[in-house]
Amino acid sequence: MRFLVRDRLLGFGDDYWIEDDQGNKVFLVDGKAMRLRDIFELKDTRGRVLIDIRQKMFALRDTMLIERDGEPLATIKRKRLSLLRNHYRVSLADGSTELDVSGKILDREFAVEYDGELLAVVSRRWLHVRETYGVDVVREDTDPALLIAVTVCVIHLAEKESESD
Repeated sequence: MRFLVRDRLLGFGDDYWIEDDQGNKVFLVDGKAMRLRDIFELKDTRGRVLIDIRQKMFALRDTMLIERDGEPLATIKRKRLSLLRNHYRVSLADGSTELDVSGKILDREFAVEYDGELLAVVSRRWLHVRETYGVDVVREDTDPALLIAVTVCVIHLAEKESESD
């Protein structure tokens, strides 16, 4: 499954569609502007909220929370003891599953792995359309909405960190 994401040019608070490789709208990322913390909703084409994404308020380092139907799904933060600056850990709510996200996040060239197995690849390389990147979900038994939410989170965290440097 491949999804196409047009990079946000105007910044936080903008809504943008994620399309499949046929150009059909699949997910809407709805950014909630004018809030105390960063909040996004991932919606389907009928406007139904599939996933809530929000910044954790009182954390030592930037952390994003992903919820589905009001229940915690995952927590994302930059990996602490990593030689790679663009290395994030996604802890799923089950407490035992961790996804690893690493690569050139700001360049939209990174991978999402579980236990060394590739789940998704985010890349601009396949595309000729400017300001667009692809999210290629490699395993069919994974949750594409969750992987899209993870992608939105790590890019958002990396952009915020880049702005503060």
